[in-house]
Amino acid sequence: MIDHAPNHCQHARTKKCGVTTAGTQRYKCLDCGKRFTASTNQLAGMRIDLAKATQILTMLCEGMSVAATARLTNTNKNTILDLLLLVGYRCQQFLSRAIRGLEVSDVQCDEIWQFIYCKNKNALKAWVYGRREACGDSWTFTAVERHTKLVLAWHFGKRTSADTDVFCAKLKYATKGRFHMSTDGYRPYEQSIARYFAGQVDYGQLIKIFGKSSAEDQRQYSPARIISTRKEVVMGAPDEDRICTSHTERQNGSMRCFNKRLGRLTYCFSKKWQNHEAALGLYFAHYNFCHKHRTLKGQSPAMAAGLTDHVWTVAELLTAIAA
Repeated sequence: MIDHAPNHCQHARTKKCGVTTAGTQRYKCLDCGKRFTASTNQLAGMRIDLAKATQILTMLCEGMSVAATARLTNTNKNTILDLLLLVGYRCQQFLSRAIRGLEVSDVQCDEIWQFIYCKNKNALKAWVYGRREACGDSWTFTAVERHTKLVLAWHFGKRTSADTDVFCAKLKYATKGRFHMSTDGYRPYEQSIARYFAGQVDYGQLIKIFGKSSAEDQRQYSPARIISTRKEVVMGAPDEDRICTSHTERQNGSMRCFNKRLGRLTYCFSKKWQNHEAALGLYFAHYNFCHKHRTLKGQSPAMAAGLTDHVWTVAELLTAIAA
């Protein structure tokens, strides 16, 4: 007997009834004649097997491209993108429920650059030639707890004061109590953090001073070489030795490694805004709950933060986000 979704029927008597084009077993209710797959509840009716869905999502979270995943799993590219959108959106909702009001001690914030469809210099041209979807440069804001490596909050958007405000609001929702905070020298942080965390944080900035950008830096979309840094106290009484963004910048490196869409100098950049945001949602949920962190002695960040007692499998993540 199959435990199928209640929105199909409530009857218990079923029998096998063929397979989908992807090879997923389908069933028929002997009482009302409804046909369904075993994955209907967890995957919103998608005609794909849970084992295949788990395999696809695992490969995406290990840094494989959509095209490579399609070839190796013998799955249509559009099916993979549909699955990514469904699971990515659910992961965003799940993280907002699971990470809220946490006691933290040291938080570091940073932004990582990427582009969607084309870079800013070509975005206007794309609009003139008929593209009506968001494109151009984009940024992902992240807040990492220094000791547990947990990504407390993230926001995907533009590098603007409004997006900085939204990011800080998410971080406020995820934390409680007084804690130490560090960011880079991006000026909108000062106003947003003062608005949401006044009297709650000891806040300092690590200001990076860059040299001249070379032609090779521009070719690789990289910033110029850092020639020096300085630390500034912005709010409260931060410990100067703890004003640091190294841990969140290391997280940026993991993002580029395990999310193919963020790789530099490749064809794998995202073509659609919503696909990129969904991929980020999947990445952060997988990183927090399924990724064994070497500096945490094999624990996941969620384990170190006390949110779970074991490292989750992708199948367990699928079950949790469907609840």
